[in-house]
Amino acid sequence: MAQLRTHRHLNAGETPSVDVIDTSYLESLLGYNARRAALAVIEVFLEAMAPYQLRPVDFSVLSLIAHNPGITSRQLCTTLGILPPNLVGMVNALEKRELISRQPHPRDGRAMGLHLTTQGEKLVRDAEATAAELEAGVAARLTPSELRTLIKLLKKIYQPG
Repeated sequence: MAQLRTHRHLNAGETPSVDVIDTSYLESLLGYNARRAALAVIEVFLEAMAPYQLRPVDFSVLSLIAHNPGITSRQLCTTLGILPPNLVGMVNALEKRELISRQPHPRDGRAMGLHLTTQGEKLVRDAEATAAELEAGVAARLTPSELRTLIKLLKKIYQPG
């Protein structure tokens, strides 16, 4: 962590200059550190997902559908913290790309379950393998135990009780 620096008094007309950037206060903030870590991961993720034409939220939606066939839009919104109007366009776009299909929900006649198409299954398999590789690269500075601890601690912040 950077040291707090005292600033010398400037004479009239003298312009202050910074030789060493003091980030100690920012580095003491959880949000700052979480955001910096997220940006580092997202930058690599965006690059790796470009061949699949997937943004992080698209990847999350497809992965949830892959691991929860028949999941509803409402369940996706709740799980990912997405507003329903924002999900509608995304689901329509994924359906237009023939990655997902809507099928009647077996218990709720008003709801549609979301399922991957064969093309969607292949894309998610490939994208998840790519994500696993890039996560391993990004987390290379951490031991497996540190990584498990970090994920556990981050979940304590965003998951309810």
